[in-house]
Amino acid sequence: MMITIRSFSSQSLIGLAFLSATAFTQTAIAETITGELGNVRAEISYEKPEEYQYKNVRLKIIRADKTVLDRELPQENEYDRPLGNISGQENNLPVQDLDGNKEPEIIADFFTGGAHCCTYSLIYRYDSKSQKYIKIRHEWGNGGYQLKDLDKDGLPEFDSRDDRFAYAFTAYAASAYPLQIWRYRQGKMVDVTRSYPKLIFNHASELWQTYTQARQQGDDGKGFLAAYLADKYLLGQGEDGWKRVQQAYKKSESSSETLRERTKFFADLRKFLRETGYIK
Repeated sequence: MMITIRSFSSQSLIGLAFLSATAFTQTAIAETITGELGNVRAEISYEKPEEYQYKNVRLKIIRADKTVLDRELPQENEYDRPLGNISGQENNLPVQDLDGNKEPEIIADFFTGGAHCCTYSLIYRYDSKSQKYIKIRHEWGNGGYQLKDLDKDGLPEFDSRDDRFAYAFTAYAASAYPLQIWRYRQGKMVDVTRSYPKLIFNHASELWQTYTQARQQGDDGKGFLAAYLADKYLLGQGEDGWKRVQQAYKKSESSSETLRERTKFFADLRKFLRETGYIK
């Protein structure tokens, strides 16, 4: 932005105007996050006038030295922070073929600010017919994701957790989360968690061990039991999971807990698992 300083009769006013223009120019200097693959280069630029404040966030995508997209990205508020690569090197914008069509997608990750929330991704794919980029948004909640080629087919999966379990049965710090794995295919995110039973089994085992440790430290463990049972349903072992959860919770109940409270927890848990799709 060009700022024109008009002539003033007072030399001091001219000096003040110049200083003001200089201060504005300094705050308007943009920081940039970049990434590229083949002939596709992407960059996110933004201004940071104050700490924890991000403005004029723009995404530019260049194909074979031609700018195909250059627009300001929507922000829910001025605290939405561009992250670069949430699952790896910061300030490195992921430009990667996610679906095997030899055309790289661009992943723009953001953090909304706050003590422990939230992250989301804007994923752009190139449509050869319209010669434009099409965007989807995916919410990760508190946990984020890691890009991993879990099945060794040359394409990455989004290794994540089900954030709907945050606060569901206990405080955030004591919440736990079932495994959740996503693939990006032709412009859509697809939940493929059940395709990885070994990973689910290992995750459920870790949750049970953490539950045991939590009980030893005086926590009621409801958050860990809920996530463990969800993993068991993903494995097709829901009934076995229920038996183990009920036995463990009854055995560890405090003397002040009533049968009514325990029954309510089991009822709420079953309802929640049904609403979130774990119980079909």
